[in-house]
Amino acid sequence: MFEFFERHRLVKKGLASQKTRRRRANSEILESMEGSQSLKLLICLGFIAGLGTLIYSGSPQQPTEMFFTSLLIFLTALAQLWINHPDTYARNSRLTLVLGVCLAHLAVIKGILLLSVNGTIDRSFGPLLIPFAFAPLVLSVLLGKNHGIFAAVFVSLWGSIVVRGIPPAVFIVISLISGFIAVFVTLQVRQRSRLIRAGVFVGLATWILAIMFGLIGPVVVENINWKFLILQSAATIGSGVVTAILVSGALPILENLFGVTTDISWLEAADLNHPLLKRMTIEAPGTYHHSLVVANLAEAAAEAVGANATMARVCSYFHDIGKLVKPEYFTENMAERNPHNDLAPTMSALIIIAHVKEGVDLGLKYKLKKQIIDVIQQHHGTSLVWYFYQRALQQQEDARQGGKIMNIREEDIPEVREESFRYSGPVPQTKECAIISLADCVESASRSLEKVTPQRVDQMIQDLISTRIASGQLDECNLTLRELKTIAASFKSTLLSMLHSRVAYPKQNADGREEAQGEGTTQPSVPAA
Repeated sequence: MFEFFERHRLVKKGLASQKTRRRRANSEILESMEGSQSLKLLICLGFIAGLGTLIYSGSPQQPTEMFFTSLLIFLTALAQLWINHPDTYARNSRLTLVLGVCLAHLAVIKGILLLSVNGTIDRSFGPLLIPFAFAPLVLSVLLGKNHGIFAAVFVSLWGSIVVRGIPPAVFIVISLISGFIAVFVTLQVRQRSRLIRAGVFVGLATWILAIMFGLIGPVVVENINWKFLILQSAATIGSGVVTAILVSGALPILENLFGVTTDISWLEAADLNHPLLKRMTIEAPGTYHHSLVVANLAEAAAEAVGANATMARVCSYFHDIGKLVKPEYFTENMAERNPHNDLAPTMSALIIIAHVKEGVDLGLKYKLKKQIIDVIQQHHGTSLVWYFYQRALQQQEDARQGGKIMNIREEDIPEVREESFRYSGPVPQTKECAIISLADCVESASRSLEKVTPQRVDQMIQDLISTRIASGQLDECNLTLRELKTIAASFKSTLLSMLHSRVAYPKQNADGREEAQGEGTTQPSVPAA
């Protein structure tokens, strides 16, 4: 409150700006909750309580024995997460997502079978309407195939205890196979229609297994009621399709609740008609072209090392949106006159560095995804604006030399502080951000190559990566040296394909004679590529 009145007083005196920069919401409480051990214990107890409720409902036989069995399975599942998925185990939001989806899966199964027992649903249809692939589908699309397999295994084990009316062994086999098929079909989901296809495959697999285990139709062919068999088959296959439709509808909600972004959402965000990108094509066309090239470089390199290539492409589109505030001060957008010639090096560096903060401000204003804003903030890390820093040092040295003649004291010469010429950071925290950071500097440096040869491109890339390593810009992004070597090879291949020179080919003059286009000797006539 006091800060508000103080700011108002300074604005009235002309000592402060009325404009305030957008800031991210204070997430210290959320961050502390994310790693809180007491909250993790509450999440686990909540899951156990929900599991116990499902087991004890419906008057089952030996409920206590079944509860302790399911508790042992839960401890095994928790250990599996801790060993194989430490990031999920460490983050309470992810743990809530995984256990919550599994509990919802079991609750739906229990509800369907209770309706079947009560007579609301025909007993012969109850087991066929179970959405065996719900949890594996959701977690496979949201968190990856390994989490999908985790869900398929443990909901099958818990489900065999919770359900009644299906032999446990039969339930486990059908649930496991259906879950594995769902994960396999959704290894790369880039369109929502792939989810429907997964539902069809799961439905067909469940139908075949149900016939094999006698859940559909009698074993004796002469006694088959074809109408009833067709209805059962339609219910089984339809259950898989409906499950996929429900998953498709639930994904956007779960993404927003738990801060997860799927490849489907990244592809939707890759629309070049976004207002910021359309502004860039008009106000900063050079930056727009630069961003497209960086996107090509980053996507290919991310795919080569197994990072999220779609995310790298989309984040590359937006990484320099801060240049929209003062586009004419950046090389790719400059006309014939360089506006930095009229500015002090410190002011030039301030304008260059400010494009990161302006980009974050625009990203918050247009409600871009958190990962995009992180890339905007981190893609320069804490690197030095080298050109203007050297220019400032040169001016300082010139002032010292002139000061000896003019008898100017040393303390009157302005000090050049390196911190004033560094980006505020932080350094890249993820593989995708580090790849975009490297692609950004590689693309910029490639513009200055006088003659493009494989050797020069390779040497340029190696020098830039070595400089980034030496300055500590890649210390926190979890890239290995082998991956950096793969990224360098990908950059080289992509750049050479984009910067290749054309062979001169003959063209006809007005008098019908041929002369070579471009510089160099005349070449045989070839069609334009």
